[in-house]
Amino acid sequence: MHGYPGAVVGRIPHPPGQHLDSTVLQVFAGYNFSPRWGLQFNLPIIHRAFLRPEGSAIDQGTVSGIGDVSMTGHFNILQRKEENWGVSWNVLGGIKLPTGDTSRLAEELHEVEVPGAPESGIHGHDLTLGSGSVDGLVGTSLSARWRRLFFTASAQYSIRSTGSYDYRYANDVTWSGGPGGYILLGDPWTLSVQLNISGEQKGLDTFQGAKAGDTGTTAVYLGPELQLTWKNRVSLEVGVDLPVVMNTTSFQTVPDYRIHGSLTFRF
Repeated sequence: MHGYPGAVVGRIPHPPGQHLDSTVLQVFAGYNFSPRWGLQFNLPIIHRAFLRPEGSAIDQGTVSGIGDVSMTGHFNILQRKEENWGVSWNVLGGIKLPTGDTSRLAEELHEVEVPGAPESGIHGHDLTLGSGSVDGLVGTSLSARWRRLFFTASAQYSIRSTGSYDYRYANDVTWSGGPGGYILLGDPWTLSVQLNISGEQKGLDTFQGAKAGDTGTTAVYLGPELQLTWKNRVSLEVGVDLPVVMNTTSFQTVPDYRIHGSLTFRF
């Protein structure tokens, strides 16, 4: 899917069928030093397959490898658990380190438009595995439960610095949350379903001191999410995100849909 400025979700012609399929496997390990605070290390493993026009030719291929790792600390400000209700509020802060390959960002140095050739919506900043920058992360999450009903909300703000090839990704905020209910609530199993609303707001990146006009996005997604837990030790989560708003600042590649899942073990 591609978008223009202010566009609501929809397809526009994008010969010759260019596309970008991304898969990200997040491997994480954490340790709670107490019931109130802990640390988490995150390692993304990325695979991207793409097809795009390059002048009058077609460029098709894949990129794979580890992305930028991050370390975050979380602190529980409020925790109350009663028989029929509960509430929890957490804050987090951390750092992202430049461990991913940034060679694709070098494409930004020699991109040129060929008159009469199809416009590409896939660029080096879309394909790169890392940014080459050290970035800050701050966020918060809130959850509340009453009997079999619950509500969650979370937000994270990324503070970017200049990375490889004098390219700086714009600061961005991501958020998600929504109402849900427990289909099964007991010992040892719980099963819940949630209507998840998520989104992202990102400004324009900067390349060699100039704004990159094809990098800003405002997106909102909506979709169902299921979560299964066993004895509070194992949890399985799967969900689908469908775009309902997709505003871009130029001709850009954006998701048709997103599928996310997680499997967590607690020791």
